[in-house]
Amino acid sequence: MRTTININDKLLQSAELHAAKLHAAETNRTLTAVIEDALRLALEPKRVQALKRRVNLSAYGSGGLQLGVDLDDTSSLLVRMEGRS
Repeated sequence: MRTTININDKLLQSAELHAAKLHAAETNRTLTAVIEDALRLALEPKRVQALKRRVNLSAYGSGGLQLGVDLDDTSSLLVRMEGRS
């Protein structure tokens, strides 16, 4: 569907629009597609946006992360935690 929207002149001349155009070019998409994604994001429920937010977790304890540990392999993690390896 085609529609016309009015965008504030200052926004059209801003760094944000330049960044949006650059992002569109870098991702091989149109500016329209980038604007559509921004609209979808703005309309998402806040709960969904909060779930997508990146979280940095701190590691505590002695040793920190261990080499060779695959956090996606739960059986291997259990073996290590029980001291069988």
